[in-house]
Amino acid sequence: MSQGKPQSDAKEASERIYLVSYPKIVLLYPTFVAAIVAGCIELFVKEGVVAQSLGLGFLWMFALNIVVLSFDFPRTTSLTLFFLLMAAGLGVVLGASNYPDLLPAVYNLVKEVKPFANSTFYFLFAGILGVMYVFVLIYERFDYWEVRPNELLHHHGVLSSLERFSAPSLRITKEIDDVFEYLLLGSGRLVLHPSNEPRAFVLDNVPFITSKEARITKMLGALQVQLREDGPRPAGVAD
Repeated sequence: MSQGKPQSDAKEASERIYLVSYPKIVLLYPTFVAAIVAGCIELFVKEGVVAQSLGLGFLWMFALNIVVLSFDFPRTTSLTLFFLLMAAGLGVVLGASNYPDLLPAVYNLVKEVKPFANSTFYFLFAGILGVMYVFVLIYERFDYWEVRPNELLHHHGVLSSLERFSAPSLRITKEIDDVFEYLLLGSGRLVLHPSNEPRAFVLDNVPFITSKEARITKMLGALQVQLREDGPRPAGVAD
């Protein structure tokens, strides 16, 4: 008897699926990692070509992240076009650097661009993003959704306000609006349609959306089967 309740609690916990709609700043984690790596390297390399390459690499990563946050790439075609433009721009810069007479105007511009930053700058940049991530982790504790086999719960507010919706006949819609966001965190948009609620609930930027959508679908499918099996039997049918 003593082992029955822990096993029941563990099973109940495993049947809960938590959904959090994160702000887009979480997609800046590549820049966060790049700032830490560049800061560590800059501790040993104070100046020269390596320091300049660090600055260029960090700016490139930051610019790429800003593009991801600013624009949506709903199809792989737009993603391919973006990488082609990036490759063409990089080819022009490298060509002008190695062959000054080919594009003298571009060469003169590239020659004047010498981004340098010390380790303090990189660590401060990473620290600012780190503080923002801490606030995001705190925020998610006060606004999240919980899917259970028989109900949908919305936890929100400092005082843990709770809204309950019936899980049977719950419809969910998965949308991948940005290929970049999906590549970075497997994130997308999840739309919840409770059967007894006229409005739909839209959760943007839900990480690992494919696996969570599959788990919810499996849970709801098992619930529908259970409801059909536990339904009223026709008259005259013996147990």
